[in-house]
Amino acid sequence: MSSYITLDHGSGGLTGQILIQELFFRYLPDPVLHQLEDAAVLPEPCGRIAFSTDSYVVDPIFFPGGNIGELAVNGTINDLAMQGARPLALSLGLILEEGLRLDDLENIIESIGAACEYAGVPVVTGDTKVVPRGKGDKIFINTSGIGVVGKDIEITTGRVREGDILLLSGTLADHGVTILTSRAGLEVAGNLQSDTRPLHFLVEKVLEQEGGAVHTMRDPTRGGLGTTLAEIARATNLCMEIEEEDIPMHGEVRAACELMGLDPLYLANEGKCIVVAAPARAEKILRIMRSVPEGAESRIIGRVSKKYPGRVVLTTVAGGARLVEPLSGEPLPRIC
Repeated sequence: MSSYITLDHGSGGLTGQILIQELFFRYLPDPVLHQLEDAAVLPEPCGRIAFSTDSYVVDPIFFPGGNIGELAVNGTINDLAMQGARPLALSLGLILEEGLRLDDLENIIESIGAACEYAGVPVVTGDTKVVPRGKGDKIFINTSGIGVVGKDIEITTGRVREGDILLLSGTLADHGVTILTSRAGLEVAGNLQSDTRPLHFLVEKVLEQEGGAVHTMRDPTRGGLGTTLAEIARATNLCMEIEEEDIPMHGEVRAACELMGLDPLYLANEGKCIVVAAPARAEKILRIMRSVPEGAESRIIGRVSKKYPGRVVLTTVAGGARLVEPLSGEPLPRIC
């Protein structure tokens, strides 16, 4: 086999079959996938179906803490989890550029397999296409996922009320700063790395014990915490009040943002979630979140009010206040 992806790998012929059998199947063991049917037939689920899809074009494709493959798996799992769904299965669509190193592709597929195994969510169907050199950028990935939502779970912005508490499951802007510094070749003291991880274990534990108190959840990916809260504020016509001193952030992330003049409120996160919960149960939910590794640094960061309907207000460390507007433009392209 060639050491690089060629157009023949996408022709549907023998070369492509060898790629699937000898590389993809080595790391993606689900028997439904190995049937190579045009669609995966899965057992009948018990509950409401959640369905999500996302595409990943991140540059660089390898970065500290992860790569485009596990990012695609975790990202779609997290989209399902934010609706309270238990993820069941994923599809995997690959667009490969002619000339991509097969070693790089193998590393990505291996990490996809490892991420699926850790999450307990298999890839059950997929597709691969190859575009000519210069018509893509190494590799683009689409993952779609299906999950099941329990009958008593209702996660929606329509349930957000004045007085609700805002919780964040960990430190801000790790992924965004990691991608930016990797792309620019900048070295920052510390241990900068992406926070890509699945969140459905955390969500499941919270919902098992306090499902009725969770009103809505979001993962602040593109546009970051600021834009995500602005979306909730606009949808509810309520005010999201947040405290700067309560927002957790690693020192190296803060230093990198100050060095490059970036606002961490608008940088992407790939392993964090916002939970909006009833005030009487917020402390209990915080303890539950902190009891799992991916939520160990969870904090209460604010509350919902009617102070400025439809807006986000940040109380600064100095005691001042500023409005946090939705992201305008794209300061960090190809972030996921």
